Amino acid sequence: MKLKDSLFTRRKFLNTLIGGWLTALGATIIQPVIKFIFPPYREPEEVILPAADYELPGPNSFKTFPWGSKPGILKRNDDGSLTAFVAVCTHLDCNVTYLPEQRKFYCACHDGWYDENGINIAGPPPRPLRRLDVIVEGEKIIIRRKGESA
Repeated sequence: MKLKDSLFTRRKFLNTLIGGWLTALGATIIQPVIKFIFPPYREPEEVILPAADYELPGPNSFKTFPWGSKPGILKRNDDGSLTAFVAVCTHLDCNVTYLPEQRKFYCACHDGWYDENGINIAGPPPRPLRRLDVIVEGEKIIIRRKGESA
């Protein structure tokens, strides 16, 4: 059936329909890629850990904990105090590991090294590891961004 006074031709209608479908498909594919490249990361103000789960047996022992979507390392010093670091390399955000037998942090991505205080000593890392404040209150360990108080 053909109308003389039609607003759209069949070709224009199908092109619009297919074009809209392809645009929606493209947006569906591109949106996760953009979120992967630019992740919406918000660093927490503080993390509260149960002291029983993060009991460190002796000097130079450590445990990892979640600091938002990044790892953190809680370490017992020789004097018995606790120190916490964001366990992410300052070069390219790779995860670092603590090697207690060497008393150093190591980034395997580009062979970066930090001493036991988080200070960069070898490799490409431009800055020391980010240090966090540690407060022990009874049965909980409170870890905050450096310099923030309650």
